[in-house]
Amino acid sequence: MDLNADLGEGFGRWTLTDDEALLACVTSANVACGFHAGDASVMRRVCDAAAARGVRIGAQVSYRDLAGFGRRSMDVPPDELAAEIAYQIGALRVFAEAAGSTVSYVKPHGALYNRTVHDEQQAAAVVAGVRLAGGGLTVLGLPGSHLLAHASAAGLPAVEEAFADRA
Repeated sequence: MDLNADLGEGFGRWTLTDDEALLACVTSANVACGFHAGDASVMRRVCDAAAARGVRIGAQVSYRDLAGFGRRSMDVPPDELAAEIAYQIGALRVFAEAAGSTVSYVKPHGALYNRTVHDEQQAAAVVAGVRLAGGGLTVLGLPGSHLLAHASAAGLPAVEEAFADRA
């Protein structure tokens, strides 16, 4: 079993999660990539700490929504969303590799995660962004979601997940 949690959800001087405590408990870290939370310093710090503990690093991509913490559903054109997904993965990849690790999976955050369950176009755009970023990254999502169906159809590893804190 792989236990993942959202990390790096601060920005500048603000922090939301106790990343150090979470890294002691998880096997995979969903690192915010700057669009809903996180910035270059936060991503670097979390990647360094995750790599030091042997915790897998995943890109937690989202809509460009710092003010709403990625919780607002947005109508982003598919080509634009794909580019933004690749951009976020690329940004995190720099810090993961500098820490001696890699980005091994992608997990959308918040409204984007929920939207890709039922929205074919947004799910396809996320997968297009993952493919654009390269590396055959694993995609995490809800069982039966359009996201996982598109990931599988694109030849990407698709992993179903469940939430211990939700019904």
